Amino acid sequence: MSETILKVTNVTKRFGGVCALDHVNLELKKGEIHCLVGGNGSGKSTLIKIISGFYKPDEGTVEIDSVPCPSKFSTMDAIAAGVQVIYQDMSVFPNLTVAENVAITLNQSARKKTVNWKEMDQIAQKAFDKIGVQLPLHDLLEELSVADKQIVAIARAILYDAKLLIMDEPTTALTRKEIDKLFEIVRTLQSQGVSILFVSHKLDEVFEIATRFTVLRNGKNIITDETANANREKMTQYISGRTIEAEPFTADIREEDTPLFEGRDLCLKNGFEHISFQVMPGEILGITGLLGSGRTELAMSLFGLYPATSGQIFIKGKEVTIDSPMAALRHKIAYVPEDRLTEGLFLLQSIEDNISIANIDQLSQKNGSIDQAKVQADAEKWRDSLSIKMGDMKDAIGTLSGGNQQKVVLAKWLETQPDVLILNGPTVGVDIGAKYDLHSRIREIVKDRNTAVVVISDDVLEVIQNCNRILVVKRGHITDELSNEGLDEETLVSVVTSREAAGGIVE
Repeated sequence: MSETILKVTNVTKRFGGVCALDHVNLELKKGEIHCLVGGNGSGKSTLIKIISGFYKPDEGTVEIDSVPCPSKFSTMDAIAAGVQVIYQDMSVFPNLTVAENVAITLNQSARKKTVNWKEMDQIAQKAFDKIGVQLPLHDLLEELSVADKQIVAIARAILYDAKLLIMDEPTTALTRKEIDKLFEIVRTLQSQGVSILFVSHKLDEVFEIATRFTVLRNGKNIITDETANANREKMTQYISGRTIEAEPFTADIREEDTPLFEGRDLCLKNGFEHISFQVMPGEILGITGLLGSGRTELAMSLFGLYPATSGQIFIKGKEVTIDSPMAALRHKIAYVPEDRLTEGLFLLQSIEDNISIANIDQLSQKNGSIDQAKVQADAEKWRDSLSIKMGDMKDAIGTLSGGNQQKVVLAKWLETQPDVLILNGPTVGVDIGAKYDLHSRIREIVKDRNTAVVVISDDVLEVIQNCNRILVVKRGHITDELSNEGLDEETLVSVVTSREAAGGIVE
């Protein structure tokens, strides 16, 4: 009996004139956790959809458990062969209960006309028992955390006796604690003989969870190897095709400088309390903390989305009121949100419209119409400045990769020429190459010392390398202030997760 559960041989897939996959090979062993790694637009998603029967390859073959997939291989054929895919959106039903989400597809496939609620609970409980997790069966899914929704999707997948479980970027919105829980479940499934194709661009996860990995770049195989034979530097080279060496950021702050932004004793009910800090010209200030610490509420408050209920804000030494995003824009504050898809972009609009929208008043003519020539010129300027890879400016923003979409969001707010730029999770969901490009651009923004940047992130390496000063937020309070000079990841993680602050116990 073959020890191989999946064999992809010379698979090619084209969309019009674009070759998404170019003679790609991939092989998974039974009971293996294998990472599929690559940057945005590398071909990972296309390959997953071919394996799962959503796309048909133009060339090449796919074998599942030594059985060649026929030319008319469908998603239902893939499920019957033991392939289950958990996509980033998880395809769950928020208005149904946990048990209903787990068992509904099994009920549908059996073509039952009535629902046996007791049997549905038993099916769901059996699935949770198999992965060693307990969830409240009758809670609505919309009431659960992202991590628990992920678990529900896994439980539903294994009901079909999955031999191969494909997980597409499963940790994007998870905390470290939730990732540990997910990895425990993945290893439990592995011990039961299930093979896992774990798709990720987070390098730490690749080394932690996988025994082997395959890297795709520009639709081509780069390498398949044991994770023991690679390190962070090698993996970065494989994914991006270049050597990336990031020196810790050093700010040019001078004694005579006046803060560009200052918050004094800021409070927001159920958000944060007694927050005070300054941001100097030419500075990149980092704000970090665990999920629920109040860091996101603080970011949104500074932009007027959740106006502070008390305290004072000063711009260049002058007290101002920031009670709405429009007020923030008037005072030259810009905000790049954490979720670009729901908060940062107009998905049905063109690339150039997305870039120009925040500065639309400046692009209007006397008769009220929009100066389209200026819109196009500005969009082209940011395309070149930020190296945004695209086809036509009038293409929908959804045609871009995640990293290039994030660059468009950044361009949109840079177009407003801000004095203070707030970046909430600036590199969430982008690959290592695009992350480096964004970090380089952030550093360039503050070089002229007319601008300051505030980076809110739970990526400790990101804030250490790119922020000269770091504030740690816990339960709505700033508990620690650290310089990035000589700071390492272990120390910052310890400070973030500890209950004790530099000045004593957190109240």
